[in-house]
Amino acid sequence: MWLRRLHEEVHVTTVFVTHDQEEAMDVAEQVAVISEGRIQQVGTPRDLYEHPANDFVMGFIGPVTRLGDAVVRPHDVAIVDEPGPGTREALVERVAHLSFEVRVELTLDDGRDVWVQLTRAQAAELELEPGQIVWIRPSYSNAGAFQAAGSALSVAT
Repeated sequence: MWLRRLHEEVHVTTVFVTHDQEEAMDVAEQVAVISEGRIQQVGTPRDLYEHPANDFVMGFIGPVTRLGDAVVRPHDVAIVDEPGPGTREALVERVAHLSFEVRVELTLDDGRDVWVQLTRAQAAELELEPGQIVWIRPSYSNAGAFQAAGSALSVAT
């Protein structure tokens, strides 16, 4: 916070290099995500989070869960009690109430571990218990999902 305040008071252009994603998202007006010496995406913190150019950027900016070809944020996964189009069977391993959110740790039918972030109200409605079989699917309730196949980025220099 002190760095952001200083930057606003001095009114100069600053190049700030960090490996701390949260710090970069908080301080910067524009962020460049670099992997192996190549720029993957440049944009505002909000654009990077909501419209990642590829699955590397999406995973670098925040936690992700892979469901088939879709890479989604843990809060963009719906848990339902019946199978349906696009759902995957999962076993509830753990339900952790973490103040304002609830983290549900699951094992998919192929053995992969994933987790889903719910609000307290969503968790109360679902009444999830360890050992319970549920089905999950991307909710696509916002722009936070990225289809992993066939994405590319072009950056002008």
